[in-house]
Order: sequence, then structure tokens, then C-alpha cells
Amino acid sequence: MADLARRPVVASTAAHSEAPLSLDYDDYRKIQPRGDRALSLGDGLGYHLQPFPRGWLFEEPVDLFMVTPDGLAPIAISAADFDYRDPSVVGTDGAAGFRLSYPMNTPAQLSEFVSFLGASYFRGIGRDNVYGASARGVAVNSWTEQPEEFPRFTAFYIERGDAEGPLTIYASLEGASLTGAFRFILAPATEAQETAIEVTARYFFRADVAQLGVAPLTSMFLYGSANRGQFDDYRPRVHDSDGLWLLSADGQQSWRALHNPPQLANSYLAQPTPAAFGLMQRARGFDAYQDAEALYHLRPSVVVQPLGDWGNGFVRLIEIPARSEADDNIVAFWMTDTPFAAGEAAEFTYRLRWGDLPADGSTVAFVHETSAGQGGFSGVESRANLRKFVVDFKGDGLRSERLPSGSLDPLVVISGGRIASTTLSRLPAPDMMRLVIEAEIAGSDPVELRAYVVGGGRQLTETWLYQWRATPDLQASEVS
Repeated sequence: MADLARRPVVASTAAHSEAPLSLDYDDYRKIQPRGDRALSLGDGLGYHLQPFPRGWLFEEPVDLFMVTPDGLAPIAISAADFDYRDPSVVGTDGAAGFRLSYPMNTPAQLSEFVSFLGASYFRGIGRDNVYGASARGVAVNSWTEQPEEFPRFTAFYIERGDAEGPLTIYASLEGASLTGAFRFILAPATEAQETAIEVTARYFFRADVAQLGVAPLTSMFLYGSANRGQFDDYRPRVHDSDGLWLLSADGQQSWRALHNPPQLANSYLAQPTPAAFGLMQRARGFDAYQDAEALYHLRPSVVVQPLGDWGNGFVRLIEIPARSEADDNIVAFWMTDTPFAAGEAAEFTYRLRWGDLPADGSTVAFVHETSAGQGGFSGVESRANLRKFVVDFKGDGLRSERLPSGSLDPLVVISGGRIASTTLSRLPAPDMMRLVIEAEIAGSDPVELRAYVVGGGRQLTETWLYQWRATPDLQASEVS
């Protein structure tokens, strides 16, 4: 891949028949891999591979190889590997990607736990999860003044996997501005609830890259307790993730509650080699979503744990306006604070953890929920520019018997507005407290909020972060 980066981009020369260009989403979903043709990657009931068909958004072929003692053995994928449930859909040779199964949930039954499909996208799940957030091999110039690029995995090299151990896969990445060599060490959830993927990514730059997104994550946030009023829907909330969690190298924890903004929103969180960051789905339980089809309460959280020193940089969060739950509108990644030049190379190693990763409130209380609405008092007409933000913290350290002596103080910082009042009170649950922030907001500029609770000379909660911007309707009411 280093040699390839010194040569111009060329079209794929893979010898595959043309993909059926006329397939739509429904047609594509009707094509399923045949279970009797799944490829065993080891002995016994261990890892099994099934290809994704070409078509719809995934027309370009991906080459698959087995790594053998004698070298590389191509894995041939043909139309016969798929079941076409619609006779009008014509099959084609080649694979657009693949999925892997393993006896993860029960010892005698295979369960899909990871898939690679589309550009450099891949997804994982833990035990008893359904797919939600995605990861990518790289993000190049995402939402900058330069056009965003989407390099793609062009080939995968798969080792045989012992049923009792992890599976190793290598991949080649190609794009206009860079190439990449990847190693994935996959450990599906068994005794643990989470699936772990260790990633080593080596990038070789063909051209200057102003912004390289490392360990990028993609998810969906349509609405929750803070913006439910914007959607006429019976479900209390609709999202794959509800917050960006950040653990700094010095142990400080922050929770950036996600939002579906009226226009593109960016947050830059300065972070030299964070201990971890990720997109989390903290709201659990069917009642939180009331969706018996999408099963949002079973969507996994995904956390990035850097391995080694990544240097100085930022965790960047991008929130894109969305009107449908089909829109993946949340992007998060780590980026260096300096660009890369043509001819340079870089390597990053990290671990991805997928699954129901519960928040730990044993050290500091975590943000349990973020809500928002018009400010003021019930039954009293309020000014349109008064906004109420409600943050519920939960953790063992908030129990009365564990609280330090003296007063508890909420520390709240705002930019783009003015704090009118703050109130900290205990909720009926013995380990929960509520912080209510009334803020005066004028205009359409974004408002940045930061809050946490201190007591006994130490921080008792995560740092809650939020960015809010008035919707066009609210701005119009302020003008009137």
C-alpha cells in the first residue's frame, strides 16, 4: 500500500461481471446469502463468512482472500451463493462485502457479530444486540471547505480462526488522497457482553490531507427528551446513540449529549490521546423507545480506546440536521492538530468495544438523561428567549450516606447566553440528583453549556456538555 500511494489512482481491474445497477433498496434486501454456502473459517462451529451481494449502493466489487501456508487463495463469490427471493432480480458474481458469524449468544447457534459493507464502513454488536452505530477505516476532510473523500476497502485477507480464539483479518484501503493497510483482530462476545476489535491502521498519503479523521464513528440521533417536540411521533425517543462519552488521560469524564440541530453543528474537544471516547446508547429498556420493530433499546454503544501515543489533537463531533431516522447524522472521530502532506505516513492502533456498555457511576455520577424545553414556571407565560435545561445525574456517590459533608454546588458555564438560575435537587431515587438550568438566549448563534456538581472539594459528577441553537420557528417568535 505504501508503494501504491506513490502511483496515481487507477480503476479496479477485478474480473467481475457488471453489478445490476437497477436495484433499489427493497430489491437489494430480497437478496440473501445461502446458509448452506457459508464459508467456514476453522474447524467445528466457529467463525463463518457470508458475502454481501453487489447492487444498489454497493456496486463495486471487494476481493476476498484466505491466508494459507502456501500464500493467498482467492475466495470466489458467484450468483449461486445467494438466494433471490424475487425472480425478476438478476444475480451477479463478486461480493460487495461480507459478514461474520460465531456462536456468540448460544453455544450451538451461529450469530452475526460484525459486517464490512460500503466504502470503509463496518459494524459490530455485542451479545443480544442489533446493529446500530458504525465505524469507518478513515474520514478524510469531513465537512470542511474541501470535498469529503470516502476511501474504500478494496480487498480483505482472512486467516483461519480457532473457534476458541480471536480472528485476524487484513484489509487494503484505497482513496484519491491516501492508501491504507489495516489489521483487525476480532474477539466476539462470549462470556463478556461486548465484542472487541483491535485495529491497526497505517496510512500512506498520496496528496495533502487537511483533516484526517482517526477511528471515525457514525450514528443516528433524531430526537430524545430535549427535542421531542419537533416530531409528531408516538415514540418517546428515536436514536442509535444519545451521547458522546469522553475519558481524558487524567481520568476526567465528560458527556456531550447529542442533538439534532437546525443546521450543521460542530464541536471540537481538545484531547491529547484520550483514554477513550465513543458514541453511547445509555437509555435502555423497551419503555424508553416503545419501538417493537427497530429495537433501539438493543442498539450497541461503541467506544474507542487508543493504544499508544496519538499526540496532540481533538475529538470532533459533527451533528447534521435530520428529518428521518434513516439519516446517519452523527459523526465523531479523533483528528491531529496538524495536517498531513503527500509522501508522509502515519499509524494508529486502537481497540473498539461494541455492546451494552453500562455507565459506571462508582467513581463519579454519570449523566442519566438530558431534557430541555421552554423556561419559566408552569401556568405562567414565559419569555420566548428563556430556555430550561434539565440534567439528571445518577451514581452511588450521590447517595446521602456517601455524600461529603457541607454543601453541594453546581458549576455552570455558558457562552452565547446568560444563566438566569440554577437549581440542584434530589430525585426520589436514592442515587439521583437533578440540575435545572434556566438560560436567557438571544439570537441564532449556538449556545454552549458546561456543568457539573462539586462537593467536599472534589467533582462528584461527569462534566455535562451541550450545544443548543434556536430553531427557525423559535427565532421568528423572538423577532415578533
